[in-house]
Amino acid sequence: MSNKLDDAVVGKQLHVGDPRMPPMALGGVGPTAIDGAAYMMGPVQMGQTSAFPWPAATLMVGPSVNPPPPMIPGALCSGVNNPYSLGVMGSSAFLGKLDTNDSIGVGQHLFAQGHVFSNCGGHVLAAKKNFDITHPTKEGWRLSHVCVEAPTADVYIRGKLDGSNIIEIPEYWKGLVDYDTITVNLTPLGRSDTSLHVKEILEDKIIVSSDHLVQVKCFYHVYGERIDVEKNIPEYEGESPKDYPGDLSQSSIAGYHYDVREG
Repeated sequence: MSNKLDDAVVGKQLHVGDPRMPPMALGGVGPTAIDGAAYMMGPVQMGQTSAFPWPAATLMVGPSVNPPPPMIPGALCSGVNNPYSLGVMGSSAFLGKLDTNDSIGVGQHLFAQGHVFSNCGGHVLAAKKNFDITHPTKEGWRLSHVCVEAPTADVYIRGKLDGSNIIEIPEYWKGLVDYDTITVNLTPLGRSDTSLHVKEILEDKIIVSSDHLVQVKCFYHVYGERIDVEKNIPEYEGESPKDYPGDLSQSSIAGYHYDVREG
């Protein structure tokens, strides 16, 4: 049996479901019941019925079907996503896992007491900049490496010369690298070559010279400091990164900007 009402006002408590299951968190039933409280056994669905064609959760909230669409004012650098299906004013507590199949926008800071994983666990944000992957040759093992750290914001290229004495510099280095900071490491390949050296550094290439000029064979590493950012200040007096005397807006510091841990 069902009833159809235009409006219904419940002065005490609304209880939908098995009466033998009193909602203890709401004071139970009878004199101890909390005024204005409601209990539903679920599942409960709100909004567009097509959003959940089958029971997917105890509470399912879809987009509103009533015009005009609900709007929440505000702005994020990534943009806001009005109209919202769920709006919460005040703090919220999730006592279990939270899954989303889309992006998360954060208007302030993001704190985590544990690790922050990205790329499905392929990247861990922590005090060290690690990557941790399935071991490529040992079944049941993993491989953990730590990124190289330096007092300067360097970029590099590497490779091998075999019969050529020209190291090609990427075109984009013109706006990325301070050419006065470029250093080149050369390692002879196949034989000793004490004459191997850098002859000239040009805008688009590095010219290598050797007594064996026709048959230059070597590995190379080319390093340069970025020119598009402020130079790093390796040492400074202070108690935390907030005391850094340079421009912190160009930095992302583990343990300060993200991956902040207690204790």
